[in-house]
Amino acid sequence: MNATRKHLLPGSTVGILGGGQLGRMIALEGKKMGYRFITLDPIADCPGAEAADRHIAAPYHDEVAARRMASACDVITYEFENVDDTIVRILEEESFLPQGGALLEVTRHRLREKNALLKAGIPVAPFREVANKDELRRALDDIGFPSVLKTVTGGYDGKGQWILRKVEDVEAAIHDFAEGETRILEQFVPFTKEISVIAARGQDGEIRCFTPVENIHRDHILHMTLAPAPVGRKVLETAEELARKIAEHLDVVGLIAVEMFLKEDGQILVNELAPRPHNSGHFTYDACTVSQFEQHLRAVCGLPLGSPRLLSPAVMVNILGQHVDALMKKLPDLPPEVKVHWYGKEDSRRGRKMGHVTALAASTEEARRILEDLAIWD
Repeated sequence: MNATRKHLLPGSTVGILGGGQLGRMIALEGKKMGYRFITLDPIADCPGAEAADRHIAAPYHDEVAARRMASACDVITYEFENVDDTIVRILEEESFLPQGGALLEVTRHRLREKNALLKAGIPVAPFREVANKDELRRALDDIGFPSVLKTVTGGYDGKGQWILRKVEDVEAAIHDFAEGETRILEQFVPFTKEISVIAARGQDGEIRCFTPVENIHRDHILHMTLAPAPVGRKVLETAEELARKIAEHLDVVGLIAVEMFLKEDGQILVNELAPRPHNSGHFTYDACTVSQFEQHLRAVCGLPLGSPRLLSPAVMVNILGQHVDALMKKLPDLPPEVKVHWYGKEDSRRGRKMGHVTALAASTEEARRILEDLAIWD
């Protein structure tokens, strides 16, 4: 059974549910701290398995595999939200899952997440629950165009989303709408910037936030993160305060990434949450006193949180499958300000995150220029 609080010292074994690049980076950081790692993922040669001490290759719904992990680990964390409820219950009952199942239940379901944010007094875009075509049409009468129709579970990097700008778009979205399938319709936010804050909350309730950053997307996939976000002090303070409030209200242990929209009038609306390390926090690996991955481990292992202080302005850019060849040609002549992180994935395909690069400089403008001069990205 879970204890309220545990201090897990070096030598303890950490289980990671998921073996993607986030699990890999958690393990790589944790090895420096003296922890051992077991990953569970259906893919035998996943990125996380390369960094772990032991890998369990099994489906995420495999109860036998979950119990094997639970019996072998002192603490368990996860690197993604779409985890089977039964598996979460097994891990909570038979091991130590400080993040808990309640947080997953909220953040893996967009409607529950939006309602939880409203309950916490967090500003969000107007939204409606829709379960059929008639409800969608009525919701559009309330919310209007443009709006975004989303699945309530699953979906990432723009998958499971339909932008509705005119009546013709509605008919196309309805064509994919299965009767009885609950979705969420959200008002499209005319934002000037997308920003995010990663907050860490320890088992003792201590909260520390990394600097708010600006995120630039291409084709719904995160392309670039600028740290710190090029916004005024008031916006930085408001964004951090919202992240703190969310972490406290949801009783987070570990990390919570809070994605937000900044409107032209300075208002901030919270868009989505992720209860784990996040792509927009990769800059912390090179630019902060403590990385998001180490901070997450400190939190779930009951250690004091580290200082998230930004040591240098930084810009992070994702390397997708279509960028690999160009990066490899540039590697022998990379500027000294650029650091490369590779995820160890064999299959390089368009749109797949293969790694990232981070440039450190005296300003985000200079770091961005250094990366853009590489001409790796279209």
